[in-house]
Amino acid sequence: MPSPLLKMAALCLAAGAVVPNVAAQPGPDMKIQWSMGQASGKPTARHESAAAVVDGKLYLIGGRGDRPLDILDLASGQWRTGSKPPVEINHTQAVTFDGRIYVVGAFNGPFPQENIVPQILIYDPAVDSWTQGAALPAGRHRGGAGVVVRDGHIYLVAGNRLGHNSGFVPWLDRFDPKTGVWTALADAPRPRDHFHAVVLDGKIYAAGGRRSAADQKQPLALTIPEMDIYDIAANRWTTAAAPIPTPRAGVSVVTVGKLVVVMGGESGLQVPAHAEVEAYDPAKGSWTTLTALPVGRHGMQAIKVGDRVHVLAGSGNRGGGPELNDHWIMSGF
Repeated sequence: MPSPLLKMAALCLAAGAVVPNVAAQPGPDMKIQWSMGQASGKPTARHESAAAVVDGKLYLIGGRGDRPLDILDLASGQWRTGSKPPVEINHTQAVTFDGRIYVVGAFNGPFPQENIVPQILIYDPAVDSWTQGAALPAGRHRGGAGVVVRDGHIYLVAGNRLGHNSGFVPWLDRFDPKTGVWTALADAPRPRDHFHAVVLDGKIYAAGGRRSAADQKQPLALTIPEMDIYDIAANRWTTAAAPIPTPRAGVSVVTVGKLVVVMGGESGLQVPAHAEVEAYDPAKGSWTTLTALPVGRHGMQAIKVGDRVHVLAGSGNRGGGPELNDHWIMSGF
């Protein structure tokens, strides 16, 4: 059950009130704190959205339905609207490369067998415009995947070829933005979608997610507890020593120091979206429970900027709603 503190935060959000800072709860992460972002204006509520930061500005991108590009100037605290993506984009993890934002492997269209956006979409903040990039690798189109950047290459990890209809794959592809060439790499140990990936010390971590199968009686039940790890230099996959304590999909993942941090998500275990925040220490091969999100959510992308992690938007319950437009900041790590 949600704690009284989380219930209070949810009620304040619904009423449009300002929520006070949420102090760290007892445990090994006493420095961790959550506070509500203070800004002029509000972004559009959305879920299954992406986010990115370029030159001190945070970009909130896509989501189910027709959603604008919302831009937060982190220095001034002002929200404004940018050029809308050329098509609906959802279920994607955005990355930045060479001062531009790349959206690689997105869905659009209706549930359950969404369309795959077949090309990379590129947003240039300098001119506030979108362009169409290279096509996804032939025969390996998918969305709901993890995406990371490392040493001038973009990696597209796993995903689903059929939206939510059992098209999950374990594929890994590397894209060179300078040449436009895709290279197929070693398959992951298991397929997954509805997850995010991060890079830490030359390794890609695929954390959370599920095997989406809308034709099953329990379509949210096929969550994946194992975290798979790809060594870029060796082109080899392994699996983390310990499974994630709370298996769930629709998570966001960031790195904090030498930790891989998994937050939020949805599962068949409960109707409210998950608020859990759990951190994996590769050196120890173990997980630690951190201070929970003040308001649970799934279908968002958390962004680390300096010594803060920004969490925006998402869905407050499993499935499609309520859509959120709040902004929380994790600090103290």
